[in-house]
Amino acid sequence: MSLPSFLSMYQQLIAAPSISAMDESLSMSNKGVIDLLATWCTSLGFECEITELSGPKGRFNLLAKRGQGDGGLMLAGHTDTVPFDDSRWNYNPFKLSEDNNKLYGLGSIDMKGFFAFVLQAISELDENIQTQPILILATADEETTMAGAQQVCQHKNLKPARCIIGEPTDMTPVFTHKGHMSSAIRVVGRSGHSSDPERGLNAIEVMHKVIAKLLTLKEQLKNKYAVEHFVIPYPTLNLGHIHGGDNANRICGCCEMHIDMRPLPGLSVQELQMMLLKIATEINNQYPDSVSVMDMHEPIPAFTGSTDSALVKLAEKISGEQAVAVNYCTEAPFIQQLGCETIVMGPGSINQAHQPDEFLAMEKIKPSQHIITEMIRTSCFS
Repeated sequence: MSLPSFLSMYQQLIAAPSISAMDESLSMSNKGVIDLLATWCTSLGFECEITELSGPKGRFNLLAKRGQGDGGLMLAGHTDTVPFDDSRWNYNPFKLSEDNNKLYGLGSIDMKGFFAFVLQAISELDENIQTQPILILATADEETTMAGAQQVCQHKNLKPARCIIGEPTDMTPVFTHKGHMSSAIRVVGRSGHSSDPERGLNAIEVMHKVIAKLLTLKEQLKNKYAVEHFVIPYPTLNLGHIHGGDNANRICGCCEMHIDMRPLPGLSVQELQMMLLKIATEINNQYPDSVSVMDMHEPIPAFTGSTDSALVKLAEKISGEQAVAVNYCTEAPFIQQLGCETIVMGPGSINQAHQPDEFLAMEKIKPSQHIITEMIRTSCFS
């Protein structure tokens, strides 16, 4: 079997729905994408290992390898996409549409399209002169729990020397990024009739005290921690959602708030969790057992890289772009646990990610393809 053309691979990847969402009713299996990739990888001489994740059924990782032994280059990406709002799309999200010198489709840059670039590059290189292993990793559920990457980093026999994660960076290498935590803070009071406040404990009023402490923590984080590489150099804390009570004439019995925190390299998830628990403890000393803190998903640590690594230097040389730090997060901190030099670098702009009418600008195809091909050639064919 020969490999389909670049555009044919792109079309087939976009046409295989693979939405992942916290609302399980919106989520889909990614098996269709995995099967396509496995077929194409096999046609290029790769040995493929498909693994179903624990948890919700129908989520799969693919690890494909060509070449023997440890080391080499791994090219990694996720196969799932975010959900979409049909009313805001002007194109069919599951059909690759060419218009205005753009390729539209859900996952066109975030990030199923990356695999078409990788496979096209490998097909153009002579397998007979390959000197290092090439690995292709395709994961599940990056857009929600990152369960795919977390499972991969426990793999006992996976030891690449280098890894490129093909998230959309316009082919600018990313050597470090912030982490991500989403936490729910719940206050449980005692409901009652509003005419007799002393007979209850108003959860909204207690949450007001929690918020005051969180805003103090927000300023402390801003003033105490900084990494100059980032456009926003400090860890951020956002009060994103709050809901409490059910009627104006009832003492609120429960109030819950959801917050977002973005840890910097050097500031661990565990440290931030302890800061939140300290706030809860201080309030609970006044109102026993009223405040609890819960992770809304497995926290994602910051990705800590170095501008001095050989992979970063190579990517800078080939791309002509200086490596940068970014505020969004990826699977990099989990993949990095395999012990490999890791960067994030892929085709398409992050500004298009999670947006209606997601697209890849067609004038970027050739330069992006050149960079990806040269990264593979230099790492595994010389």
